[in-house]
Amino acid sequence: MKPLIRLGHIDLSFHAASAAVVQRILEAHGYSVVSSASPHEEMFQRYGAGEVDMLVSAWLPDSHGGYLAPYAHETRYLGVLYQPYCIWGVPDYVPVDKVASVSDLLRPEIAARMSHLIQGINPGAGISRFSRAMIEQYGLGAAGYHFENGTQEDCFKRFENAVEHHEWVVVPLWHPQFLHHRFSIRPLSEPKGLLGGQDDATLIVKEHIALGMPDELLERLTRLTLGNAVISELDHLICREGLTPLAAADIWLGRARS
Repeated sequence: MKPLIRLGHIDLSFHAASAAVVQRILEAHGYSVVSSASPHEEMFQRYGAGEVDMLVSAWLPDSHGGYLAPYAHETRYLGVLYQPYCIWGVPDYVPVDKVASVSDLLRPEIAARMSHLIQGINPGAGISRFSRAMIEQYGLGAAGYHFENGTQEDCFKRFENAVEHHEWVVVPLWHPQFLHHRFSIRPLSEPKGLLGGQDDATLIVKEHIALGMPDELLERLTRLTLGNAVISELDHLICREGLTPLAAADIWLGRARS
């Protein structure tokens, strides 16, 4: 009977992409994998409760460090899969000499031109927490801007529709993500540092599970590096070309072997 790994990931498509690569590697080493997804905070709570053995992935130290902190003592840190960071971005047709910084959004002529809706994703995401703080600390609410939580598709469709109509819009986003594979999105300067820094997307596993894994598998998972561009491409295959996460992972793994 194959050993079982319960693999968890945050319920967003690019997290599913990296989890699918890890699943294929586990399967290649003889494991049976049960994969599940939950929103940010809930997934870490499930990890802490022992409902999942391995989590793909924890963004450390900024975005998810607080969620992992209660369970850090029972966790082994494996590979850094990619290096995510958050941005507020604008389409590249918005002139850089007009809008280069978040503070430029307050200028009356820019506030009159820019869409005031800043459409986000779920409330527990780091970008959502950071964006709510930015609305408050930059005084953007007084200029009419408002941040709204929603699904990832709400956020992405809002940006795609804005680009289609050549609308000036701010998207609260992160690297890696499939929109970067399709569009040139220019990050705004954010002098208050509220968007956090660059994180390490770290594959984590419960220590007692790691102790039962073969050294060869642990070494491979520790060396596993995908990178932001690969995750963005896999996310595009999933979200806009209709592939399953496992099918997208198979494409990348096949290319990596060739």
